[in-house]
Amino acid sequence: MPGVFPDYKAPIVRNGAEGRELATARWGMPSSQHALMEATKKRAAKLEAKGKPVDFKELLRMEPDGGTTNIRNVKSKHWTRWLGAENRCVVPFNSFSEFNKAEGGDIWFALDETRPLACFAGIWTNWTSVRKVKEGETTKYALLSAVQPPLALVQCY
Repeated sequence: MPGVFPDYKAPIVRNGAEGRELATARWGMPSSQHALMEATKKRAAKLEAKGKPVDFKELLRMEPDGGTTNIRNVKSKHWTRWLGAENRCVVPFNSFSEFNKAEGGDIWFALDETRPLACFAGIWTNWTSVRKVKEGETTKYALLSAVQPPLALVQCY
C-alpha cells in the first residue's frame, strides 16, 4: 500500500471478540448532527430559491456526509461515545496524506525518506450515511486519526 489517504480504505488493528484483529476501514468519522443540519438548511434554501419543493426530513436523511478526518475537540458530546477502549485502533502506515487547500493539495507525512512502517492512534465505528448522493445510503467502517499532540486517552492502546 503506497499510503493512507482520508476517505479511502486502510488497514487498522482493533480489539475484536477473539482479541486483536486486522480489518480495513475508510478514514473518516460521522459528521456532527449540527454540521449536517446546517448543510441541509443551505441546500434547502438553494432549492427553495429555485422554486423547487423541499421535503426537509428527506433532504436531511439524504444529506451527503463526507465525514470528519480529525478530532479537534474530544470534549464534544459528538465524539465521547467513541473514545472508549472498544473503539480504539492503531493504523499502520508507511506514509499518509492530508489535503491542504492552502498548500495546493496533498501534504505527505512519513517518519523519513525510507518510509518505515509506523502506526498512529485512531478510533473507529460502523456507520451508515450518504457519502455521495449517487451512492445513496451505505454502511461502512470508519476511522479517525487523533489530534496532535496525541492525547493520553488514545496514546495507550
